[in-house]
Amino acid sequence: MERGEMLALCLLCWSCSVCVVTAIQRADMFPYGTLSGDLILAEGDDETSRVLPLPKTLYFYSSPFTQLYVATNGIISAQDLPMEKQYVDDGFPTDFPVVAPFLADIDTSGGRGQIYYRVTETPSVLNRVAQEVHRGFPDAKFTPTYAVVATWENVAAYEEETRTTAPSSKLNTFQAVIGYDETDSYVLFLYPEGGLNFFGTRPKESYNVEIELPARVGFSRGEVTYLIFSRTEGPHYSVTSNEQSVKNLYQVGNTGIPGIWLFHTGNHYSFDNIVPASIGGLLATSPPGGHGLPLDTTTPDFEEYPDNTFDLNNKEEEEEEDDYPLTDGDPEFQTAPAGGDHSKSLQPASPDAASSPSERSDPGPQVLHRSKDVPLNSEPRYGSEPEERQYAPPNPPEAVAEQGAQQIQEQQPQDVYPHHSKEPRLSPGGHVVSVDEEDVDFDTGVIRYTTENKETCASFQQQCSQHAFCSDYATGFCCHCRPGFYGNGRHCLPDGAPQRVSGKVSGTVTVGSTPVQLNNIDLHAYIVVGDGRAYTAISEVPEPVGWALMPVAPIGELFGWLFALELPNSQAGFKNAGAEFTRHAEVIFYPGNQRLSIIQTGRGLDDHNHLTVDTVLSGSVPFLPPGAEVTMDPFKDTYQYYPSVATSTSVREFLVVSAERGSESFSFQLKQNITYRDCQHDNRPAALETLQIAMERVFVMYVKEERILRYAITNKIGPVGVEPTEPELVNPCYAGNHDCDTTAQCVPLEGQAFQCQCATGYRGDGRNCYDIDECAEGLSSCGAHAQCVNLPGSHRCQCQSGFEFGYDGRTCVDMDECSSSPCHSNARCINGLGSFQCQCQPGFYGDGFHCSQQEGQTARPMSLCELHRDSLQSGVEVKGLPILGAFIPQCDSDGRYRPLQCHGSTGHCWCVDSQGQERPGTRTPPGTAPKDCDRADDLLRPKTLCEQQRDSVQTISPEGYPLFGAFAPQCDANGQYTPQQCHSSTGHCWCVDSNGEEIYGTRTAAGETPRDCGKPDEPERLKTQCEHHRDSVQTTSPEGYPIVGAYVPQCDANGQYRSLQCHGSTGHCWCVDSQGQERAGTRTPPGTAPKDCDRPDEPERSKTHCEQHRDSVQNVRYPIDGEYVPQCDAHGEYTPLQCHGSTGYCWCVDSRGEERAGSRTPPGAPPTDCDKPERLKTPCEQQRDSVQTISPEGYPLLGAFAPQCDANGQYTPQQCHSSTGHCWCVDSNGEEIYGSRTAAGETPRDCGKPDEPERLKTQCEHHRDSVQTTSPEGYPIVGAYVPQCDANGQYRSLQCHASTGHCWCVDSNGQERAGTRTPPGAPPRDCDKPDEPERPKTHCEYHRDRGQSTSPEGYPIVGAYVPQCDANGQYLPRQCHGSTGHCWCVDSQGQERAGTRTPPGAPSVDCDRPVPVAPTQRPESVCERWRASLIEHYGGKPDPQQYVPQCEPDGQFSPVQCYGETTYCWCVDQDGREVPGTRSHDVVKPACLPSVAPPIVRPLPRPSVTPPPNTDITLLYAQGQKIGVLPLNGTRLDASRSKTLLTLHGSIVVGIAYDCKENQVYWTDLSARTINRASMAPGAEPKILINTNLVSPEGLAVDVDRRLMFWVDSNPDVIERSNLDGSERQTLFDTDLVNPRAIIVVSSTGTLYWTDWNREAPKIESSSVDGQNRRVVVSDGVGLPNALTYDSSSGQICWADAGTKRLECISPDGSGRRVIHSSLNYPFSMVYYRNHFYYTDWRRDGVIAVSKDSSQFTDEYLPDQRSHLYGIAIATTHCLSGSH
Repeated sequence: MERGEMLALCLLCWSCSVCVVTAIQRADMFPYGTLSGDLILAEGDDETSRVLPLPKTLYFYSSPFTQLYVATNGIISAQDLPMEKQYVDDGFPTDFPVVAPFLADIDTSGGRGQIYYRVTETPSVLNRVAQEVHRGFPDAKFTPTYAVVATWENVAAYEEETRTTAPSSKLNTFQAVIGYDETDSYVLFLYPEGGLNFFGTRPKESYNVEIELPARVGFSRGEVTYLIFSRTEGPHYSVTSNEQSVKNLYQVGNTGIPGIWLFHTGNHYSFDNIVPASIGGLLATSPPGGHGLPLDTTTPDFEEYPDNTFDLNNKEEEEEEDDYPLTDGDPEFQTAPAGGDHSKSLQPASPDAASSPSERSDPGPQVLHRSKDVPLNSEPRYGSEPEERQYAPPNPPEAVAEQGAQQIQEQQPQDVYPHHSKEPRLSPGGHVVSVDEEDVDFDTGVIRYTTENKETCASFQQQCSQHAFCSDYATGFCCHCRPGFYGNGRHCLPDGAPQRVSGKVSGTVTVGSTPVQLNNIDLHAYIVVGDGRAYTAISEVPEPVGWALMPVAPIGELFGWLFALELPNSQAGFKNAGAEFTRHAEVIFYPGNQRLSIIQTGRGLDDHNHLTVDTVLSGSVPFLPPGAEVTMDPFKDTYQYYPSVATSTSVREFLVVSAERGSESFSFQLKQNITYRDCQHDNRPAALETLQIAMERVFVMYVKEERILRYAITNKIGPVGVEPTEPELVNPCYAGNHDCDTTAQCVPLEGQAFQCQCATGYRGDGRNCYDIDECAEGLSSCGAHAQCVNLPGSHRCQCQSGFEFGYDGRTCVDMDECSSSPCHSNARCINGLGSFQCQCQPGFYGDGFHCSQQEGQTARPMSLCELHRDSLQSGVEVKGLPILGAFIPQCDSDGRYRPLQCHGSTGHCWCVDSQGQERPGTRTPPGTAPKDCDRADDLLRPKTLCEQQRDSVQTISPEGYPLFGAFAPQCDANGQYTPQQCHSSTGHCWCVDSNGEEIYGTRTAAGETPRDCGKPDEPERLKTQCEHHRDSVQTTSPEGYPIVGAYVPQCDANGQYRSLQCHGSTGHCWCVDSQGQERAGTRTPPGTAPKDCDRPDEPERSKTHCEQHRDSVQNVRYPIDGEYVPQCDAHGEYTPLQCHGSTGYCWCVDSRGEERAGSRTPPGAPPTDCDKPERLKTPCEQQRDSVQTISPEGYPLLGAFAPQCDANGQYTPQQCHSSTGHCWCVDSNGEEIYGSRTAAGETPRDCGKPDEPERLKTQCEHHRDSVQTTSPEGYPIVGAYVPQCDANGQYRSLQCHASTGHCWCVDSNGQERAGTRTPPGAPPRDCDKPDEPERPKTHCEYHRDRGQSTSPEGYPIVGAYVPQCDANGQYLPRQCHGSTGHCWCVDSQGQERAGTRTPPGAPSVDCDRPVPVAPTQRPESVCERWRASLIEHYGGKPDPQQYVPQCEPDGQFSPVQCYGETTYCWCVDQDGREVPGTRSHDVVKPACLPSVAPPIVRPLPRPSVTPPPNTDITLLYAQGQKIGVLPLNGTRLDASRSKTLLTLHGSIVVGIAYDCKENQVYWTDLSARTINRASMAPGAEPKILINTNLVSPEGLAVDVDRRLMFWVDSNPDVIERSNLDGSERQTLFDTDLVNPRAIIVVSSTGTLYWTDWNREAPKIESSSVDGQNRRVVVSDGVGLPNALTYDSSSGQICWADAGTKRLECISPDGSGRRVIHSSLNYPFSMVYYRNHFYYTDWRRDGVIAVSKDSSQFTDEYLPDQRSHLYGIAIATTHCLSGSH
């Protein structure tokens, strides 16, 4: 017996002879229950939880695991569990990984107990785990990052139902806690006093002998693999050995506390077996009132869901309470004695608590000294045990006051982390901060750090963001974001860039008394970091909960805290928490006391730097009437910060206004804590303990029609109480009213001044910023063998094909493909850089993937040089065009690289080694004599920096094509940079220094004379401000078009601003100071003499408002034609009369330049006398003047409708839109009079003539008026299609789109008539002429019409690609994008033909001529085959709503799949299977990520049959890409002789059948959409029988007598048949089928049976083999009838149901129904043989045998390769009687 096991047994036996001790109480267990975030295991006798994914890898023993399962029978496992019969009555070891706090046959059926479980990173739980581990293992260096808590509460033992005695009242309660970090795991078992009342269970099959097996407690690694294919028992460890040792579990422990057991259970690097804790004084007696658990912690132990347990029934206490309890008692520090005095308050220890090292090392109980900032209940109250349990340790003796209730005294917090007064300089690059390690011994109160085995940057740098550097400290490492980025170092984002958030919302919310389920609905948020605005939208919210959740703005407040606008001396939450955190919040509504819990988990940053946050809501909220409006006043919330946690408590009020109830006031209390990972190793002083969030604007809204819930909150964060006394003096950066771009930072200067600075990764003047494409500009951080992918404000690197990220997570290293043995057994694998090669061994020939031996022939395998040469020569075409200039290596007659290699196109030559690698220093340029490569060289020198850079330049793409345009530096004979460098593609040349860095000012463009780089230069000076300004001016737009009229400053020879500046386009000139700022009063218009800027001036006055206005218009980044420029007088004031030079309008202005109402005159009219007194603006004038005519960027807006007002400011009776030409009549309020609108070209109505009674709006008028022509911000929208209605309000039969020029005919409902559309310039159709019978729209027309639609908000989509269709509705062969100018050829389905795309201005490809396609070695993928077969099934023209798989260019399934052109979309995995919970009907498709990297494609060997030898009866089973054989020995499964019959790469074999007359196996292939067969003879190859018009072929049956086969296709829902060779195919049934699955045929009776697992009405049907006499055999009591077979001995039909879990049989006439077995797992397919049923099981991934006579499981076979098994059939050497 091992030492550890002996120790555990000694502990248990010791309890018999030592004094009786008290175990821990239930209140001392870790918190559990639904309010702690626990999940609940389903009731039952043998239940297993859903997979519990772990956030980080857990090491159990030395094996990594990423998921866990919790089971009824007192165990936790790292893999899905088998049937309980296989382990529950056996001892250790088990054949699967097990953590067993109490392994026994437990049953929770009938409400007998609950089992709770969760993964948590709550500080209170982690800190308690840490202190338990450090008590049991004092030398351990362990800081848990996650914990798994599983609790079995009041569970019972299984009892046989037939027993006559009443159910036992013995119930057990126990708990297991797994704590782990990156390298180690520890497990705690907790057994409270009175928690164990039964100590074993009886075996299910041994009740007649009345034996009882004691529970097993311990650990088992499970089976482990050795010698590749063999398995053996893994290590295990037992805590108990007999019933007495089980009884003693709660009386002793190995941590010094009875009932608590601790074990070291795993290590990343090396671990032999479980190590128990060992504490001197093993039997610890509890102090009075229960044992004292140490409560030292590094954080306030904020409960995941703290419950103050207010006793609402205690009226005396209630009278003393405020209406809203603001105290924040921590239940983890409150006692819960069984009968103690509830009035006593918890007292902290004396402020003079010992702090010396000797005192701190005392292992006895300690109490955390609370800071004054952590509020406590002044009167802690206790009631009966709450509904949700919480950990509440008993009072330590020193913590109980001797008098009655006393107030908590303020105490100084205990130093649980060392304080340092000085912040050290951060050291990037992993350099160790200077510390005397001999004196280092940090005692944190929980974790003692030493310098031994600390984590360092060298080992863990990959945990830092790519935009961070790593620094080592005395106790570990920390990550710090680089300048220009912010975050916590593990996650860094560009400074100032807006941030997006996406995630899912789930849970159950009870509205009033109605529970509403939220099933993974989408959440999206957008935060403008520059001013703290956070917008949150939750889609698909059901109506009742949508209204009710409007007040719950705290859902969106998280994003405000993360990215709030920072005031001085503060920082937003993302700098603490990064992107991985957990937020637990509880909202308590008053006066109804409804409680809603919110759990929000940050999952990190995705590939686009977007934050992913999942939200779980549970609880109840007050009912709000439909249509109610909710308003919330601005408020402030104070956050308290501790290491790794931030907490807050606040009360909010909100107002609800509804038609039913009027105005009502409510409030809620919010308690929250946000936990995250904080780095405590650096020596920086702690940040502020408290910060205040000010939420200045809160807007909430629920849109019933769209079912969208929206929150908009403006957030600022700053120190508590720091408020400016005069709001008008607040800097705009802090006020949020600056005009910086949303992708810019506002940098406060003195006073009101500020500067706009584009965010990291953006470029511009701060008011207009554009993303920098780091990839295109060569600014990326990607190293060798990596590709750069641009992101907004940043970029990411991805490894090229054949490479993968190394240990640091950043460097791309070669992938060793040979490690997976891809080559033939008679070939050797040669791994190369980014690739590999397979070469047949001597005496064999082939391609290396398949090698054959041929007598009399010996063929030399191709050499590395020949493979290199041939791979280039066979792949030198890109998009069908030959590539000129590709380097082809030269090989000698033996296939070796020639020592001298030359590039035929460039003329360069160099020497290579035997591997073809260039030898440094041997390259010669064209025209010079090459090196003598055969002459012995001096010792090879290492490559220089220049040679390394030159050789690392990618000149070949991952696909093997040469890349043009890459700059490769030029090196001299010694490998140094040549002084002059030139780019061969662009023609630019420049001088460089010895490090290859460009010397500023030496660059010359193509065609210019290059600089003489050998001539000594003056010392280089830095650019001046003027030169920076001049060079930063945008002369090219973001789209690449030249900009005319941009002002470019003029600099003198010294780089200073010339004193006189002129604008080349406008002719204006002015004087500037040394900073380039215009001197007021010096501007002269074109044609006048400019000022003498060198003459002394009067003292310069500052610019007036008018001059600033005028100059800001004239100095815009992009010049604007026709813009209004204000006129200023000589003193800089606005001239009273202002006129617009382009439009001719004139108006009067006041001293501020504001237009005076009623003063505007049109062009040609005499202007108003601006000296007359001013009147107030009328509503017409206000509306007219509010119309936006200038965009935010300063551009004039065309098409905005501005109402026309008369001289008195009233609406003119007739209004016209100058852009559209529409006119209409309005009333005195400016409202349109229905029926008065006329289109352009029509005679307008006489608006002064009295009208008939007003009629209601028609459909056309509603449509026309609903079109958005103005954006929400008031800007006109160009390009919107507005329908045209006639005088009666009906649709005009001819409709035209004013922007595109297209015209078409419509019916009376405004729907386009197919085939009537004409392009711009073509004569429109005569829509009144009778048409031929209207044909349905084609796929092209559907596609086209959808492309011309508007967005969900009603705005037109500008720049969308609209396909072009011919007169018959088919795609034109050549398609062009009107906005971008790109053109390409398409096939009949509108799919682009590869290699045909041309850029704008380039000659188009002739789409009628076949386009050569670059050769490919890739066979057609599953997705492509499915797509082609479906298109063929749809007759070549799928409807827009029909599903056609979407495939990626590499053939993989696109992550997002949709039904045709609809918005009904979902995510799929790599096999095309739908990812549950991702369906979306929203116009925004679900955010799906690819789940698999593109595979390395290589030729596959042809499949051939390998039958088992000497077998009479064999089971054939389908397992994905293979068909396996499992021989029977009698009725037993002979696993030793099992083998693979046929390997079918890329297939999914589902249905399987056997022809006993010809010894052939038949199968359906779901992937290839085929039906196939193969002979069972050795070496036989498969043959395709049917490969057309199959979509999802599943079940298959063979009629051996009639030589027919039958199958079901579950996508079109049909049953078909054909001859065995696939001929004479016909459909038997295509109606009244929903999900047909299994099918069998009984040859002896000529009857067909099949299952249909329609979830609404599942059934089993039958008919004759010719499709006659169809009838339902059974439909009652079935759920998911997957499997079907025929019992030839009884003549009954039998099925296995994955829904009811039953195996049943019934006679064909519906009589004699009986249950064979009632507790199957997940059956899929089944056969019958000799009184046994054999079925494939998806839960066990194996074949299971059930005896018909005993109704028991008799055998099981689990293949070595674990994956789902599908069909099963029985193969025999002769036909059995009653075969089917």
